[in-house]
Amino acid sequence: MQQQDKNTESAKLFGCVRVVWNDSLDCCQQKYKLGQNKPTNSELQKQFITQGKKTENREWLSEVSNIPLQQSLNDLNQALL
Repeated sequence: MQQQDKNTESAKLFGCVRVVWNDSLDCCQQKYKLGQNKPTNSELQKQFITQGKKTENREWLSEVSNIPLQQSLNDLNQALL
């Protein structure tokens, strides 16, 4: 794989991780403002990774590995403890 291809793949992965993180953070902030409990990590994964891949505007999440997406939510969960 050429360097340019590696850079493109890295940028795609980073973008997907960032979208999942931002969507999940927004969800957690909305729940907090409403006085509700923070969603569990598995709830966030289901909503923003599993179900997100099935939507037209997030289907491109399927182009990257689930592991970094899941890890971003693990990191978010630790940040919000």
